[in-house]
Order: sequence, then C-alpha cells, then structure tokens
Amino acid sequence: MATPSNSNSPATGEAGNNRVNPERLYTLWELATRQHPDDESRIRAILAESCQAMGLDIALVGEIGNGEYRIRHAYDAARRFDVDMALPLADTPCQSVVEREETVFQPDLAENSALGALPVISQLGLQVYVGTPIRIDGRLWGVLTFAGAATQHVSLQQEDLAFIELIASWIGMLQKQAMQNASLQKLALTDELTGLPNRRAAEARLQEEIARARRHNQTFVLGLVDLDHFKLINDRYGHRVGDEALASFAGFFLEHLRAEDWVARWGGEEFLVCLHTADIGEAESVFQRLREALRHRPFETSAGAIHLTLSVGLAQFDLDKDTQDMLLASLDSNLYEAKSRGRDRIISSTHGLGMLQMATLLKAAAAEGRILAAYQPIVDLSTRQVVADEALARLQTPGGEILPAASFIDAAEGLNLMAEIDSIVAALTMGRCAQNLASGALSQQFAHFINLSPQFLARRDLVQKLLARAHEYCGSCGVDMGPVKPIVFEITERQAIMNLNTLEEDLKYLLDFGFRLALDDFGSGYSSFLYLSRLPISFLKIEGWMIQNMQYNAKALDLIKSLVDFARNQGITTIAEGVEDEGTARRLQAVGVDWAQGYHFGRPELLEAKPAR
Repeated sequence: MATPSNSNSPATGEAGNNRVNPERLYTLWELATRQHPDDESRIRAILAESCQAMGLDIALVGEIGNGEYRIRHAYDAARRFDVDMALPLADTPCQSVVEREETVFQPDLAENSALGALPVISQLGLQVYVGTPIRIDGRLWGVLTFAGAATQHVSLQQEDLAFIELIASWIGMLQKQAMQNASLQKLALTDELTGLPNRRAAEARLQEEIARARRHNQTFVLGLVDLDHFKLINDRYGHRVGDEALASFAGFFLEHLRAEDWVARWGGEEFLVCLHTADIGEAESVFQRLREALRHRPFETSAGAIHLTLSVGLAQFDLDKDTQDMLLASLDSNLYEAKSRGRDRIISSTHGLGMLQMATLLKAAAAEGRILAAYQPIVDLSTRQVVADEALARLQTPGGEILPAASFIDAAEGLNLMAEIDSIVAALTMGRCAQNLASGALSQQFAHFINLSPQFLARRDLVQKLLARAHEYCGSCGVDMGPVKPIVFEITERQAIMNLNTLEEDLKYLLDFGFRLALDDFGSGYSSFLYLSRLPISFLKIEGWMIQNMQYNAKALDLIKSLVDFARNQGITTIAEGVEDEGTARRLQAVGVDWAQGYHFGRPELLEAKPAR
C-alpha cells in the first residue's frame, strides 16, 4: 500500500514535540476531569469535542489485531461506524499508520490515488484523514482516526496534530488502566487452579441467569457436582496430585458441555453447572452421559492414572416461587442425598423432596401429628381369614397429600429421624389395638405387626416410653392377655445391625414384657440365618422376590419349601410377603406357608388423617 505523499501534507511524522494550543489543552483537561458515568462516555465526549474543534466528521479509536481494525470507541453523527465494527486493516488508511508507526495526515485524499481507492474512503466519500498510533507500554495497540467528508474549513496545523497525539496518549493510558482492571477482575473472579469462574463469579452469574429466566419466561437447571472420595486422593498422593486431577477434570467437564452452558468451581472438589433452557429430564441425560464418559476416562497425573466418579444434585429453577437461596438449598439437599445413598449417582427434585427438605417436612409432621399409620391385612392361607395386620408409616403433607413410606424412609434413616417415626407408629398401633380389644372388635389372638429400626431399639428412653404406654393400654382395654401380647415387632437384616449382642440386649425389655418378634425380608441377605439362630423369632416373613419368582424359578420354590420345613420344626409361623394373585396364594398354601399378605388380600388402609391446612 502506498504511503501518503508528504508534498500535500503540512505535517507528517511525529509531532509530539510541537506546542499544543492552550485552548485545546484546556478543553481536553475539562473533558477528562468532568464527571462521566464511565470511560466509554468520557472518550466519546472528547472525540466529539475534538471533531467539532477541528471541523471533522468522524473520530474512531480502533484496536489493531489479526489484520483488522476493530472499533472500540466512535463518534460519527451519521452512524456509519459503530463500536465493535471490524474493518480489514488493509482496506483503511490506518494501514499506513501501522506500517510507519507514526502520525499520518492526508488533507485531501483525492490527491492520493492509493488511499482514495480504498473501499472505506471511496464508499463514504472521505476527503480528510488523520491517524496516529495508540501505544501501551511502548507497543502499538491501535490507531486514533479523525476523518472528514469535506476539505473546506479544515486547516490543521502542527499544534492540531500535537493535540491529536496527546489525545492518543491519553486514550492509551485509559486503555491500559481498563486492561489492568479487567485483568484484576478476571483474577478476582477466576479459580487459579482450573481457570474456571470461581464461586464469587458463579453467584453473580447465577443472579443474571435468574433475571434472564424471569425476563424470557424460560427456566434452567443447576447441577452441583462432587468428586467422590476426593479426600482419599489428597491423602494418598498429596495435594499436588489432587490439584492435577482437579485441573484435568475441569477440562474434561468443558469438553462435554454445550456452548451455551457454563461451569464454575464452587469450592474444593465441587463444581456448579448451569444448563440453559433445559428441564430436569434433559439435565439428567446430560449428566448420565458425563458419568458414562468418566467411567472410561482415567486422568493422568504424576502419580499415574486416577479414576473419578461423580455425585450430582440437580434442581430446576421454579419461575413462580424460587429465589437464589431456595434454589441453592434444593441443590445442596439433592447432592447430600446422592452422597448419602452411596455416591456415584444423580439425584434431582423429580425423585421427591431433597434430603434437607424432607428433614424439615418430617420434623414438622412429627410435631403436628401428621405421621400416620396405614394397616395392611395378613391372612391365614388355610382359612383365608384376616388374622393380623402390619402397620406401615405414612406422612401427610400440610396440603393433605399422603406420602408412602418409600418416599421418606431413606431420608428418615439418613437423618436419624427413624426412631421418632417408629415411636409414633408404635403408639398409634398400640392405641388402636387397645380400642379394638376393649370394644370386642378383635380378639387378643389378632396380631399387630410393627416395624422397629435399630435406631429405635438403641434409644433406651424411647423403649422405656413404649413400655410405659404398653402398660397403660393393657390396663385400659379390660382384657387379661396373659404373658403373650398381640403386638409383634419386626426387625430386618436390610438395616445396619452391626452387633448382634447389642441387638439382643436392646430387645430384651420388649420380649420380657410379652411382645413377640418377627424376622422381616427373610432371604434378602446372608445374616438371616444368624438372626434365626440367636433370636427368639416367632414369625418368619419370606422376602417378596422369592414369592414372586417361585413359579419360574425351581430353586426359589425349593428354598421356600426348606424354610417352611425349618420353621415348622422350630414352631415359627411363616408369612409370605408380596402375594398379588390367587395362583400364588394356592401354591404357597400347597407348600405349607401359614400366612400371607399382599395386594391380593388388601392394600394398606389409612384409618384417619388430619384435615389439610
């Protein structure tokens, strides 16, 4: 590209040593010190004032890079140039400034054929051009451009060019400050190890997501990800190796997210993920794919390959009622539940209330009398008469919804609330038993089965409270029951009973009173036979899977026959669980099972509930 001719230029080259017009200098000082909302407004005001002072139409501040002149600040009343517009550098006279790295002034572009033929010049009919370098720390950063469409009333002197160079120097200083501020802000909002946004940045961005969601009526899903057992990696290999694994995982995470989604390091080994325009189902699919990919992706570290698994809590933003705090609380609760259930899993709000939310609901329900008991009948297979029932816990929400035990038992056990629930259900059942005995509705041979957890049995205060209630009910029913009481307590090997000696001690007070013992879910694990050999079992409840598979699985049927023979020899009553059809009931009767329960004979029935609030 041709360089502008010096013959037509009253000034070319550097003019920084020339004296600046004092009036122009005062104008620059006044604009620079005037109160402006931001640097953008301040620079635009100086560009506008400078154009008017010099009789020009256009003033641009452009950054040079990748062969482009990208406009960062602009004054152009005709709106021919806008901020962020990118022009090919070779198509502008700024190319001359870059090549020479000094001020270039062309008062009449028509007299310079090379410059006049440039697209930006010919298309806009520009006739005057002044360009001067903008340097930051001695490096060419950009070009300050002034241009006009007419030559009349434009008579620039050396002092004008010196003034333009002063403006360029001042803009370079502002730009350096802006870059430093941006760098500091990035450091303040970036996790140094992973390069991801840190928690502070994530919280600010989450506020923006919530505002955007409400503005566009479009929800989103958050995921809180925890690397399972990460402390063991730090303990075994040291924090340096742990940091290597964290950094590698962050890169892996970014590879598997959509471009519109974002992830931040929430703290430690936790990561916060935002999935735009997604619902819970889509989010679960995204994280399921991530978990599957992770299974086949060890992370190479200085200590060798390390395999990682994830626990994930998901929560979808509710446009109508959620706040940021509520959303994060739900997220924390679901992650806690995922970890408490054994880790390496995804828990979302679609799987019911989160662990912490359920804790609040359970405690309130216990205090307000909304822990209830439903009763499922148990029949004698030889007579088909109802001879017993099993009390099953239910939770009534403030709105009146009845939740089955399966929806809250895991949470109750994980939060150590199971003992209180057992205590309530036992009290309700004993009270019902006493009422039925007093009214003659049921005989004292009718058995009432109640599940007791190890948590309850380990609480001597609750056991003593139950016994005190039992004495009161026995005295109020008016029936002399003798040494054997109608209440049967069920224990199961599914629950974590670590010490059988302790269990025997915990049960002693109840058995001495005359309560009987049933072994629930027999066949679900290896310790059933240990319980049978050590505990005074009166009833043996056969696991539902054995009942449901005996017609297709000869081994299951043989096991049931063996159990029946064993129980009969020991004087133990057998009860089949999960009986759902008459054919199964007949086969069980044929092999000698004594009693049965299941949907074929009746579903759990809730006798009463509190009115909804």
